[in-house]
Amino acid sequence: VFSESVSDHVIRQVCLSSGDTPQAISTCLHPALIPVEVSLAYRFFTLMLPLLCFCHRYDLLSLYFLLQSCPATQPSMLNVHLVPHTHDDVGWLKTVDQYYYGDRNDIQHAGVQYILDSVLEQLLADPTRRFIYVETAFFFRWWRQQDSATRKAVTMLVNEGRLEFVNGGWCMSDEATTHYSAVIDQMTLGLRFLNDTFGACGRPRVAWHIDPFGHAREHASMFAQMGYDGFFFGRLDYQDKARRIRDKDMEMVWRASESLTPPTADLFTGVLPNGYNPPAGFCWDQSCNDPPIRDDPNLEDYNVDNVAKMYRTNHIIMTMGSDFQYENANLWYKNMDKLIRYVNAKQSQGSKVNVLYSTPSCYLQGLHQANLTWSVKMDDFFPYADGPHDFWTGYFTSRPALKRYERLSNSLLQVCNQLEVLGGPNSRKGPYGEGDSDTLQEAMSVAQHHDAVSGTEKQHVANDYAKRLARGWAHCEVLGSRPSTTPAGRLKELDLSFQRLNISVICLSIIWPVRLPVNGSDYMVLQPHGQVLDSQVSLIMAASSIMVSHCYAIKRSVRIFVSSLLKGTQEVGFQPGYNASDGNSADSNQPSGAYIFRPNSSTPIIVSQTAKTYTLKNSVVQEVQQEFSPWVSQVVRLYWGSRELELEWTVGPIPVEDSLGKEVITRLDTNINSSGYFYTDSNGREMLERRKDFRPTWDLKQSEPVAGNYYPINSRIYIKDKVNQLTAVTDRSQGASSLQDGSLEIMLHRRLLYDDVRGVGEPLSEPGDDNKGLVVRGRLLLALTPPKDAADIHRPLAEALVLEPLLAFQTGELHPNTILEFSGLQASLPPAVHLLTLSQWDQESVLLRLEHQFQVTESPTNSQPVTVNLKKLFSTLEVVGVSEMNLSANQWKDEMNRFDWKTSGGIVTFSTGNTNEKGIFGMCQSCLHKCEVF
Repeated sequence: VFSESVSDHVIRQVCLSSGDTPQAISTCLHPALIPVEVSLAYRFFTLMLPLLCFCHRYDLLSLYFLLQSCPATQPSMLNVHLVPHTHDDVGWLKTVDQYYYGDRNDIQHAGVQYILDSVLEQLLADPTRRFIYVETAFFFRWWRQQDSATRKAVTMLVNEGRLEFVNGGWCMSDEATTHYSAVIDQMTLGLRFLNDTFGACGRPRVAWHIDPFGHAREHASMFAQMGYDGFFFGRLDYQDKARRIRDKDMEMVWRASESLTPPTADLFTGVLPNGYNPPAGFCWDQSCNDPPIRDDPNLEDYNVDNVAKMYRTNHIIMTMGSDFQYENANLWYKNMDKLIRYVNAKQSQGSKVNVLYSTPSCYLQGLHQANLTWSVKMDDFFPYADGPHDFWTGYFTSRPALKRYERLSNSLLQVCNQLEVLGGPNSRKGPYGEGDSDTLQEAMSVAQHHDAVSGTEKQHVANDYAKRLARGWAHCEVLGSRPSTTPAGRLKELDLSFQRLNISVICLSIIWPVRLPVNGSDYMVLQPHGQVLDSQVSLIMAASSIMVSHCYAIKRSVRIFVSSLLKGTQEVGFQPGYNASDGNSADSNQPSGAYIFRPNSSTPIIVSQTAKTYTLKNSVVQEVQQEFSPWVSQVVRLYWGSRELELEWTVGPIPVEDSLGKEVITRLDTNINSSGYFYTDSNGREMLERRKDFRPTWDLKQSEPVAGNYYPINSRIYIKDKVNQLTAVTDRSQGASSLQDGSLEIMLHRRLLYDDVRGVGEPLSEPGDDNKGLVVRGRLLLALTPPKDAADIHRPLAEALVLEPLLAFQTGELHPNTILEFSGLQASLPPAVHLLTLSQWDQESVLLRLEHQFQVTESPTNSQPVTVNLKKLFSTLEVVGVSEMNLSANQWKDEMNRFDWKTSGGIVTFSTGNTNEKGIFGMCQSCLHKCEVF
């Protein structure tokens, strides 16, 4: 809650742009705005902590003009909204740079800079024309190269609603293989640029994911909490789409959280009729072969009857564009002008079709004004299939090394952000030059693209993504070598190196074993105050032999989990996996590839019935090392004092000399009576119930019993009965399932010999430098608990694995005055609370995100609301004021107004003031209307 007197310190003033026209109203926070404490239920809490007076744009007036800019529709006619657009992948067949500049057109003809140049010229030629743009990573680069006259023209188009930004993130993120923290960061980066550049008129009102290969419920929840009015996507399972077309249920309200009180996470969602392509016969790009419209007043009516039958209102949307189109925008607009003119001319002869240039926001406004009652969607849109034997579930695991590198980079980024805040303005300058977190932030944002971390790009593009992350690591290392300022004095400069290794500066107290390669055999490990920690040096196993190198493990004397590992008949096993289909079968010619998972049998192939086994037991750890073959091995490890079992797997190089691609799995078999049910996370946050051979919203005709039951996991999967729950926590995004009662199956690695004919044009082979294939290593953490205690274990365990402690090293002797122990917090946060974001927003303010990370009802203790005293949160920062924002930090929370929708469960109204709901943002309770929050 906040002080009742804070409203006395709010000052509103009109801010003028350089053109002396009102662009925004700024609200400044007085330094006396001091928060006392905040109460969190299951939600995010996004705050700006001003060091001085923080100003932002207050833009309801601009928003009003934006909505008024929509073209007029005809209430008594079928309104066909033509939405000119281009879909510009931030890397896929070509690298980001190649796509922007139009390089390597021998791979794909595409040049984003020319698209934006051409579209601008055509929009300025006719005030009725519209265009939408999505990928801020490309637009940001183009904008920086424009002169003042061009920028002024673009700003005019944005203010008039003729150029509309949709989605607005740095990229269009993947929804299966991304973690929610990285998605929030990339959306914040893109939306901040649009907000700073164009104000409210540049703020997207619609989320637009036309190409991702399935859709996550947590994405919809985040979009709702970012203030979006609606969400449109293109790809939908072919059986689901047939059912929705039949029932006219292509548009719905997606209730995207079980924990947030409606409508906090409710989002109007629509399926586009043609994916994201134009209707057949109406593609007029230079890459298309459809004939142009001739100047003939007797042109037959634009046939939209079939599409109109799919939808419930007198509004339908037509996407006019596709991949990297509009490089010659004149071709498109000249033909669309004729289409609109000739079809609308038929109205004088009784036609009831009205065609108009439009945008997704204007189309959504028409649906809202129809005031209908909409169905409610509760689950998600995974897995996605575009045919009976074509399940897009392979990419959940594709390129596991890149997926792990992306996860480690996200952990490092959070540390760098925190170091910039704690180190102050000088943190970017160190003995190795200047550093920053921005480079890694941009690289991480690009990596969230739906053809990046997904693993569905060409090999040379995957290499480029990795190089971008490596450059970001280098910039962050400068921050790691820079001293910080603490109340106890200045930290000494350390020659730190944390490349390839991954302690958050601000974190929960956890137990975390540390293993390091060493050359000797006699070491002592000391705590900050000189106490000796128990450590051991032991041999490690290579894939095919025992190596003479060593490692040691350190047991930290910190809080351990309180639940115990149950005894039972559970077994940990290794099933090497499936031979991949080559497409040469009677049922289908579909092979496994970067996107598609299609094994040639439902029974896994066992590489070896036996394993070479080595055991180790000392005062730190017990482990069993198992070598199944020269390319498959694992270590089962249990540290003293720990209640989770570690399974470290090493796979590769996967042999393909038998001309068979392979998809390697690990399977955990237990006596748990799971009854066909299992549970997977949604982007690492809420858990969703799954059921074998079942979909909640249609009668599934299962044609692929393995691939059709695979789901993405970003952090965990579990099975349970009334007595036991087995949870597997992962170190990267993977595909997983439960194909038998009591069993968990997780795909670890893939090497394939055929392209799956979905556009990438090459097999997923990952040959590596030696052309033999990649060796990939990873970990699973396994917890066996009573179901009622399970979340208290797996929630903090998943957080610790996603944001692993960062290890930093120094050569030589330490200075006698070096501070060896530091925390950015005055005390550990409660177990239910996670500090998701602490980053420097500008010179005067810090962006802070806290989240309550326990789902409703999953823990008797930790699912309850928690109170955090912000004034006593940090050890080195003084909180002088706080304002709450929406999740993406681009609007004030109490000014975030979204459309209300009537649903089959009753009308849902979005409000922000005087609320006591347990939502991600509705946390200031009764005095929210008196606070400036965002």
